Amino acid sequence: MSDGTSRSTREIVVVGGGIGGLTTALALARDGRPVRVLERADRFAEVGAGLQLAPNATGVLRRLGVLDAVLEVGVAPARIVIADARTGEGLVSADLGERFIRTFGAPYLVVHRGDLLDVLVQAARAAGVELENGKEVLRTETAGGETRVVCSDGSEYAARAVIGADGLRSNLRQAIHGSSEPVASGYVAYRGALPIEQVERPHDLDTVIAWVGPGLHLVQYPIRRGDLYNQVAVFQSPSFATGNPDWGGPDELDAAFANMCPAVRVALPSLQRNFRWPTFDREPVDTWVDGRTALLGDAAHAMLQYLAQGACQAIEDAATLAQQFARHDPAPAHRGSDGDSDGGVDRALAAYQQIRAPRTARVQRSARVWGDVWHIDGTGALLRNELFRGITDDDYSYADWLWGWEPPAN
Repeated sequence: MSDGTSRSTREIVVVGGGIGGLTTALALARDGRPVRVLERADRFAEVGAGLQLAPNATGVLRRLGVLDAVLEVGVAPARIVIADARTGEGLVSADLGERFIRTFGAPYLVVHRGDLLDVLVQAARAAGVELENGKEVLRTETAGGETRVVCSDGSEYAARAVIGADGLRSNLRQAIHGSSEPVASGYVAYRGALPIEQVERPHDLDTVIAWVGPGLHLVQYPIRRGDLYNQVAVFQSPSFATGNPDWGGPDELDAAFANMCPAVRVALPSLQRNFRWPTFDREPVDTWVDGRTALLGDAAHAMLQYLAQGACQAIEDAATLAQQFARHDPAPAHRGSDGDSDGGVDRALAAYQQIRAPRTARVQRSARVWGDVWHIDGTGALLRNELFRGITDDDYSYADWLWGWEPPAN
């Protein structure tokens, strides 16, 4: 192997230094395992601004000892509101206060993606995780009890297991599932995060609000201790269906929102026009593991944004993976006199896949349905609004399956 070869074949290599990858590295390291993170970018950074963290994720962050640090840089909103983008009517809200925390055992937070990543980087480094930038992983090769990680710069690493958290267009996923492309939804997002004092007519600053309308929505909430106001406008591009490669331009943004209520239209000038995010997901798959390589986060289960669960599901993945390693392949400090068991890695990865694949498939499919509910028009929109009006702000039953998740018991 080249000079870049890892000194130890006992470490776990995590490919990808995003939220999912770093949470995984932290969870494994806190259990006493040597972990190395290989990130292709020159620095650890997240694209975009705002991120919602439901209790299924914040409960994991609490168990990892970083929730307080995230609270310091984020916002704990008082409520979530869904409103009609055409009429301005508030349709349904969920109280996120004490009742919510008693129900789910953890808070709902909104945070800047970069701030969360900074917390995870610092915690991972303090836990002894080796962090390397500028390392694009091309492939892995498993022989016997060792997996070789091959990077584009010629460096190689030996590992007990490799966790592919390298995103939507994962090289490691391609090796397992071939060159299948992500599924384009035909919707595109425009984002903007402004100093709160520069935002005209913001909604209540303790609220996450989603304005929903025909083929579009706008989400708004404060981040960075309330100093910034995050706004994301999403709409269905008419030119996507025509095959236009430049679909979803700013002219389509303005046309889509032209007939919405004033509280929605006033947000459009603050959105960044020089960059847009087409939205993608993937069809659920049952196979995440190949040899000693396992996928995690978007590499395994990219999903649309309508349940605000992309990062949350990656955090769930991290907790489950660490738990299954602890169960089937104890860390060195916890092993008995029999020492290391290579079969434990295989059992841990198989159990992780078996537990997580059905759960994330349900979230992926539900996100698509929730998007349809948000974007429906005509009679369907009237029925949706009537249904939403009948839900009280302390009725969390519709989200119990999602927000009430905890790692399965050993």
